Amino acid sequence: MSLIAGSYEKFLWGFKLKPLNTDPNSKTLTLTPLFSYPSHLSAITSLAAAGSAAASGGSDDTIQLYDLSHATSVGSLNDHAATVTSLSFFTRPDLSVPLNLVSGDAEGSFCIYEADPFVLLKSLKPHRKAINDLSLHPSGKLALTVGKDECLAMINLVRGRRSFYCRLGMEASLVDFNGDGDKFYLATEEKVTVHEAEDAKLVCEMENPKRVLCAEPSEVSVRFSV
Repeated sequence: MSLIAGSYEKFLWGFKLKPLNTDPNSKTLTLTPLFSYPSHLSAITSLAAAGSAAASGGSDDTIQLYDLSHATSVGSLNDHAATVTSLSFFTRPDLSVPLNLVSGDAEGSFCIYEADPFVLLKSLKPHRKAINDLSLHPSGKLALTVGKDECLAMINLVRGRRSFYCRLGMEASLVDFNGDGDKFYLATEEKVTVHEAEDAKLVCEMENPKRVLCAEPSEVSVRFSV
């Protein structure tokens, strides 16, 4: 298993997770450095990985691409005109390499790329302000985005256009589908709300004492931390 990390100082680090000893039953892992280099001209603001492919977005308006199996850079994408705020790969369950890459930026633009080779398929602007986060449906046909315009948008990735847009009344910082794709959650300040994917009907909501900074769906619930 590989791990990548980016910094505000424009550096990207790659690590390999390996067992600490030769015992096959050992659960203790250690990080072995793979690479470290300045991959952007300024701060790294987003990362995504799938199989041996990885991508980083920065405040230099570029997306850098990497082959983790060879610990090398394989090029860049220069279709954004603002800080790249979010990235996500789509990989089919029966494949080990991603089919698509999607990205959002600080001007509300959204790009859809083919991943082999990396080619821009469509660029659109679903938000009037910066995109804070995005999530791909497990089918790879839809994406949800939330932005600083306090709105939620749904992108039809097959047709390359926005198919739904609604005002939330508050700025959401996080959005994500669950593993089955039948529900999604939003994080707005101290609150996490879970919705039906079909009609966005509210399923439940949870209050946190402080602002939610990250969240991850599980089989039975949503785990979140501050």
